[in-house]
Amino acid sequence: MRPDTSTLAAEFDRHRSRLIGLGYRLTGRLADAEDAVQDAWLRLTDTDHDEIRDLGGWLTTVVSRLCLDRMRSAAVRRESYVGPWLPEPLVSAVDSDPGDIVAGQDDLRMAAMRVLHELPPDQRLALVLHDGFDAPFAEIAEVLGCSVPTARQHASRARRTMVQAAPPERVPLPEQQRALEDFLTAVAAKDLAALTRLLHPSATVYGDSGGKARTARRPVVGADKVARFAIGLIDKYGAELLGAARPVLVNGDLGVMLPGDDAEVAPRVFTLAVRDGRPAEVFDIVNPDKLTRVEFD
Repeated sequence: MRPDTSTLAAEFDRHRSRLIGLGYRLTGRLADAEDAVQDAWLRLTDTDHDEIRDLGGWLTTVVSRLCLDRMRSAAVRRESYVGPWLPEPLVSAVDSDPGDIVAGQDDLRMAAMRVLHELPPDQRLALVLHDGFDAPFAEIAEVLGCSVPTARQHASRARRTMVQAAPPERVPLPEQQRALEDFLTAVAAKDLAALTRLLHPSATVYGDSGGKARTARRPVVGADKVARFAIGLIDKYGAELLGAARPVLVNGDLGVMLPGDDAEVAPRVFTLAVRDGRPAEVFDIVNPDKLTRVEFD
């Protein structure tokens, strides 16, 4: 038996934000997440509700399966992706509520998402579903089409990789603000020695362009190299590159967006991850396909 459309839509809407959050974690793209959720809605309207004992669990399974197909296709495409791949940034005003997708969710910080999306699709799905959405391994195994022990093994391997990678943890916004301001000040002054001292010794720049704009095409590793890279951008494009910077939240962390110009400087969003009070990871996102939702004006 199917309930009337308005009742069904109201039930579905109670799960929408959680499902989009699930899809974003799995695919790293809001459009893919929204498409999967919309497809789940269409399947729900064509399903006998007497067959659904737990609507939330049913929707989680359907969205996960739809995202898994996208993840496996994306894994093939990423083999030819130019440069590092980063998730689409979730950008909001610094004085706004980041929203249900981000609020209180430490796993959405860019540093964690970067490592998460280096996992094979099956491992990523098992980890996100079990550790993030409390899905039992029996349901995860059904989504993956594998045995329960294999599903457990996928999650265990993914968890071990995340622990070994040890992405910087989220620090309070005031500490992020100090680190970001010090970083921008040193870059604007072109003070190589000061910037090198400021950065964490293992500082790394991850630039995501997809070959469609200019940034580092490989991770830049080490405080000295990161400092030279950052000052090199100012030498090439001028201090006005920073003059138009606007503070924003990027996946719940402090960052800036730069509108670019009509010539050589591409619009970009970047954010820092802080370790031991010092900038440790810089995420520079310039791929225009990932900035379509960012309002630079």
